[in-house]
Amino acid sequence: MLTTAVVLALGASACSSSSKSDGGKGGGDKNAVADAALSSIVNKSDKKGGTATYEVSDVPDSLDPGNTYYGWVQNFSRLYGRSLTSFKPAAGKEGLEVVPDLAESLGKPSPDAKTWTYKLRAGVKYEDGTPVTSKDVKYAIERSNFAPAALSNGPTYFKAHLEGGDKYEGPYKDTSPEGLKSIETPDDQTIVFHLKDAFADFDYLATFSQTAPVPQKADKGADYVKHIISTGPYKFSSYEEGKSATLVRNPQWDKKTDTIRPALPDKISIKFKILQPTIDNSLLNDSLTTDAAGTGVAPQTQPKVLGGKYKKQTDSSYAGASSYIGLNVHVKPFDNIHCRKAVQWGIDKASVQQAQGGDPKGDVASTLLPPTVNGYSKFDLYPTPNSAGDINKAKDELKQCGQPNGFTTNLTARSDRPAEMAMATAVQASMKKIGITANIKTFPTGKYFTNFVGVPDYVHSHDLGMIMTAWGADWPTGFGFLDQIVNGSAIKPSGGNNVQELDDPQINKALNDAIGNTDAAARTKAWGDIDKMVVDNASAVPLIYRKNLLFRPESATNVTVTQAYLGMYDYLLMGSSK
Repeated sequence: MLTTAVVLALGASACSSSSKSDGGKGGGDKNAVADAALSSIVNKSDKKGGTATYEVSDVPDSLDPGNTYYGWVQNFSRLYGRSLTSFKPAAGKEGLEVVPDLAESLGKPSPDAKTWTYKLRAGVKYEDGTPVTSKDVKYAIERSNFAPAALSNGPTYFKAHLEGGDKYEGPYKDTSPEGLKSIETPDDQTIVFHLKDAFADFDYLATFSQTAPVPQKADKGADYVKHIISTGPYKFSSYEEGKSATLVRNPQWDKKTDTIRPALPDKISIKFKILQPTIDNSLLNDSLTTDAAGTGVAPQTQPKVLGGKYKKQTDSSYAGASSYIGLNVHVKPFDNIHCRKAVQWGIDKASVQQAQGGDPKGDVASTLLPPTVNGYSKFDLYPTPNSAGDINKAKDELKQCGQPNGFTTNLTARSDRPAEMAMATAVQASMKKIGITANIKTFPTGKYFTNFVGVPDYVHSHDLGMIMTAWGADWPTGFGFLDQIVNGSAIKPSGGNNVQELDDPQINKALNDAIGNTDAAARTKAWGDIDKMVVDNASAVPLIYRKNLLFRPESATNVTVTQAYLGMYDYLLMGSSK
């Protein structure tokens, strides 16, 4: 029997197993303590009303549920888009449970896990009162996975695993009414997926915002983001690209059809491109509900929030994510494994850890899989004293790759992320010690993957050999973490996350074989084995198992950390007393 529930050791404990509320009315929780939101709901409230305010340091890749891959947008988009399944909005380990959302139950798999069937809840409507149908879910998946020229940001799981997915041209080119044959809609409430291989994690895949329905008549391709048609408790009242958006209550949303959303605020506003120190100050001044990016305060703010009166309002959560360097195997000299191994041995990871904020922001990593993801296996293929690098071993690898005097390459980082910029500077200093000159090239977060490091042609033509990046699990299993960053099928013309362009037949096969195995224990073991294969290939340099030093202002209500969404706060639950 297939199971979709995963029990994980979260790797972090709260100082309090519960937090006192104000009796459901909302307002400041004077009894809150540090890390309380890791395993409980802080400032618990059922009070409706007020405005929840969000800010983020750059622009989203897109707020279109079918054109996003950012974890915070996946979290945020649940306010206006309903996917087939979702992670349960709940504290602690309970938040990793997959529950039905748009569907009335979890998927019904065939015995071989190649066919999955879902029945939609009756009575779900769009913001204009039109009933949601299974054909709208089918269309949403077709547009999000098979139209890369218009929608390039999302993952490629459906394209890679659906029968005929490699040949289907997408709804903007295919004019047949049938569309992709491997997604059937026998009636308005039923959708059936026919896969070319077994996929034991399919209920996890169904949590993706790509399954949020889109009415074909409303679709405008990349411009759909300007008028998204809501199925959730909120709809857009305004959207200014690159600046802001405002959500208000959707009168067509019916709580009777939605068992997971409390929908507390009357209004939700979000502003883009706000400097991180400004966001931090707004949180401390209690003039902001939350930092939408969910990655925690900037390094320069960290001492202030960890000392004195503010510490009780912090949550240091494991993000289920790793920071690492992708070494692009098509940019010389990283097409040579020994040049890649020189970087592996030469990195002073301890200095990188200190640069990004020290212990509160993460632990030194030796694997890609972080400890909070099912399948993690502890190993270190490049051990060095105190994680400070080994210059002699690095220089030996340089000799073996024909670069005894070192070489020059480019190292990318996101300009609006202070911690990542600091890490890049530490990496640059490490490389200098072994004879590698790494020139830092900076790009904005909002276009980092769509226009630059996720575009192979751009990467090759600009010699972007070393790419600073970070990755969190699409869902908390080894496949949900590894597939889109190491499987050759995930390489895309733009918007890709396999920044190494790793396309190793053995690794690809191991991933596909493992996800098709209905034996949960065997799958779990396989993820650790595959992780070791990738690190041995040396195209990805693990740096940090990331933590988020989050700050919750007193006016934020119903605050809890969700490991399902990279250790940020669960935006589906949050409210505001303002």
